[in-house]
Amino acid sequence: QVQLVESGGGSVQAGGFLRLSCAASGTRFSDYSVAWFRQAPGKGREFVAMINWNDFGTRYAESAKGRFTIARNNAENTVYLQMNSLKSEDTAVYYCRASDYRGFYWGQGTPVTVSS
Repeated sequence: QVQLVESGGGSVQAGGFLRLSCAASGTRFSDYSVAWFRQAPGKGREFVAMINWNDFGTRYAESAKGRFTIARNNAENTVYLQMNSLKSEDTAVYYCRASDYRGFYWGQGTPVTVSS
């Protein structure tokens, strides 16, 4: 079973950037599709971006298009989320989720705070 650890969160001013990492251990990461979700204070968890395990195809939430980029390095067992032009509404805890035919696996999250 895959274990996931997110990192790279922090505090940044509006217009700034961060790169989040999701590092996997315990199995071959290349067999998993990986998605990023986020949960703002008092709100539900929402989808941000995903990358497929086989063709590296990507998909983004409307709020992330043009600003965020998801990428993976299977040799490093890591998926990244590059976040540019950050806005205060991007403030949330960001989680990565790996999925295969058996189910979903979540990390513990990394907090992002964007101040205006």
